[in-house]
Amino acid sequence: MLTSIALELRRMTRDMAFLVFGVALPVVMYLLFTNVGGGDGDKGSHDTAAMIGMAAYGALGAALANGTGVAEDRGRGWLRQLRITPLTPLEVVGARAVTGSLVVLPSIVAVMGAGFLVNGVRMPVLRALALVAVLWLGTLPFTLLGLGNGYRLSAQSTGMVNTAASMGLSIIGGLWIPLSAFPDWFGSIAEWTPTNRFAQLGWDVSEGALPAVGAVAVLAGWFAVFGAYAAAAYRKSTHTR
Repeated sequence: MLTSIALELRRMTRDMAFLVFGVALPVVMYLLFTNVGGGDGDKGSHDTAAMIGMAAYGALGAALANGTGVAEDRGRGWLRQLRITPLTPLEVVGARAVTGSLVVLPSIVAVMGAGFLVNGVRMPVLRALALVAVLWLGTLPFTLLGLGNGYRLSAQSTGMVNTAASMGLSIIGGLWIPLSAFPDWFGSIAEWTPTNRFAQLGWDVSEGALPAVGAVAVLAGWFAVFGAYAAAAYRKSTHTR
């Protein structure tokens, strides 16, 4: 299983599209959003909130992208080969989940690095490490969603669905634009989305507070939903491939 994880990590880090769209793009978007057009109010607070939102967006995209690799493996027949190895289905899915949880770290670290080094965001070291930790753990539901799509859809469809999900969930979750810019009813809906609750974990920690119980509860609910979807998609894939 460790060998499988190492191979998947090596493949992901050699993927130029992952490096560009999963790491570089969120950094560029963050710097544009926070440095173009000036800005009113507390810039330091705005830069910190935007840093967390864009780090969450980058991590979300990286987590979902893991599913595209699954779909490509299905198309090449690699999953059929894995079934005749000593790896159990749980180990196969577990290796993919671990890989997905690890590849999100470059996106988080890159955006936060831009915030600290370019925009001058400041916070205690332990708080910054806690922020990385909660954003990392918070991507688990999205890793499962990506895996479910990969086991259920073709490689082309998975790529399109994951891209649409990443953009749509980021917008409605307030990762790109603060929810205060939208009508109140939009914010009420956003509070039930996994992306908004995911980012809320980071916003709470950045202010020195513990993650809100409501945010953790909603995210846990989505974790269960996406986990059930991934399990069902994997079971179906074993009968069709």
